[in-house]
Amino acid sequence: MVTLNLERINQVSPYIIRPTNDALKYQFVTDYMVAYEIGFVPDELLICAESYQFIIINTNNRKSPRDPKIRETVFAFVYEFFRQQDVVLLYLCETSDNKQHPRQRLFESWVSIAQLKYPIAKLTIGMEDAEGVMNYAALIFRSDNPHAAEISVEFTRTVQLLSEKPE
Repeated sequence: MVTLNLERINQVSPYIIRPTNDALKYQFVTDYMVAYEIGFVPDELLICAESYQFIIINTNNRKSPRDPKIRETVFAFVYEFFRQQDVVLLYLCETSDNKQHPRQRLFESWVSIAQLKYPIAKLTIGMEDAEGVMNYAALIFRSDNPHAAEISVEFTRTVQLLSEKPE
């Protein structure tokens, strides 16, 4: 099970992070009074590695202006997560409001400027589901993860299986 050091996260996060009753989930409120839940949820996508979905949820559904402090808060969590060598982060873009493509672009831009202390590998997909909705996901892990090759192969196979059209 992944462990996060909240004290270390709060040393670098511009927003004060508070724990919730749920393990690996935390909360913060922005300067604009937008409340967020942020954290990691265990995921069973991969058999060969310990994987987690990364979540960030606007819990009070307030419109959020461009706030660079949110990005820095997210970075604080991701940096802490990847202190552990053998974990995998799965990011899925929410589709319920049809804003998954802007979310994916924002995520990609954040990943490109993140200054991780460890080399990372990133596998991304964009896949249309049966209803014609485009889904975006990314799998991120440290390149020095002892299961890196297995992770890549397993993710690629899973994506291939999901993209096959039923006959």
